Amino acid sequence: MSSNHMTGLGVLRHRSFALYLAARLLSAIAVQMQSVAIGWQVYALTGDVFDLGLIGLAQFAPFFALILPSGQAADRFDRRRIITVGLGAELLCSLLLLAFTVSGLKAVWPVFAVLVLFGSARAFMMPAQQAILMNLVPAESFSKAVALSSSSFHVAVIIGPTLGGLLYLAGSTIVYAIVAALLLASLVLMGLVRATQQARRSEPASFNAVLEGLRFVWSRPVVLGAISLDLFAVLFGGAVALLPAYARDVLQAGPTGLGMLRTAPAVGAALTAGVLAFRPITRQVGRWMFGGVVVFGLATIGLGQTRSFTVALIALFLVGAGDMVSVYIRHILVQFETPDAIRGRVSAVNAVFIGASNELGEFESGLTAGWLGLLPAILLGGSATLVVAALWALGFPVLSRMDRFPHARRDHEESPARAETPEAAAAT
Repeated sequence: MSSNHMTGLGVLRHRSFALYLAARLLSAIAVQMQSVAIGWQVYALTGDVFDLGLIGLAQFAPFFALILPSGQAADRFDRRRIITVGLGAELLCSLLLLAFTVSGLKAVWPVFAVLVLFGSARAFMMPAQQAILMNLVPAESFSKAVALSSSSFHVAVIIGPTLGGLLYLAGSTIVYAIVAALLLASLVLMGLVRATQQARRSEPASFNAVLEGLRFVWSRPVVLGAISLDLFAVLFGGAVALLPAYARDVLQAGPTGLGMLRTAPAVGAALTAGVLAFRPITRQVGRWMFGGVVVFGLATIGLGQTRSFTVALIALFLVGAGDMVSVYIRHILVQFETPDAIRGRVSAVNAVFIGASNELGEFESGLTAGWLGLLPAILLGGSATLVVAALWALGFPVLSRMDRFPHARRDHEESPARAETPEAAAAT
């Protein structure tokens, strides 16, 4: 095995993975820019933190309704084509937002309507995006592909909010026009990707087949514990949704300041993912995962206690770093424990948990802030995250005490001598 293959960037030698990574990078930048513009535009129109929560709900409702059938679609049809069609739908959403803004947006309901379409497209894309990595790289390169894919995504989340905040000073029209251009470029790149043949089942489409992903997750305590931990931890700790109000009302910052605040978690996540690409976690997996959630919760509490812009940036940086560790471990656990023939459906279940923790978490944060106030809602969310971590550590001891990833442990037991070689260490 070459030394280049052993490095974190060696996986880029696989052309289709490199193209997919570039397409994902551009689309992620576009979506993050768009998210900043939508949040600021909606809050400027209404001044109501509850509407910031509705932004998340508008995306989650169709996502929740469609995600399980979309998982079956990812197992029955070409995952690359599903992602391509999804990118086309996202492009349509950006063009609609551009048209609404040019015509003089006075109400927020057209934005929510577009977000319903966006959530529908995302529902079909996410299972295919999670499952396709196994079809783009060899199994021994998968953990590095996960880390590099996550790292590139968070690099996009660094660039996107900052760029969106800066460009918003020139008007939301400029932001939406550039978003559309980036999504068009992403669509072209995705069309050039060629994935290996995925395993497919010949079973007919049925409700029973749709539920197979749920049954599989329920039968695997490690997988169930990992993805449900992320669901409830981030569900209560979704302070990022409140950043437009936090930036304007607490820190007295404008769109550029909001962009910087939205960027901070991504900086922490990207740097952490970069480290993981070159030094993957191979031991004490459970402790690392729960430790990441604890850091996430503590940093959220810190955010709710400060009125300093600098301290807020540091807290959000730690939010992203802690979240990245748990996301990295969860993704490897789910993908390696799942047969390829049902990987789309299991990825769909995982995507439901992710979507619930993000978009539904945004709605929960907006609702709580409307009841209790902005800073109390953030403090309560961080505290609830710590409680969830403690309860899950007790309820899923097989996960909290896990030393190695299950697939790595099997390889180690079957061939102890091989597990000690540099090649084996790199593969895990």
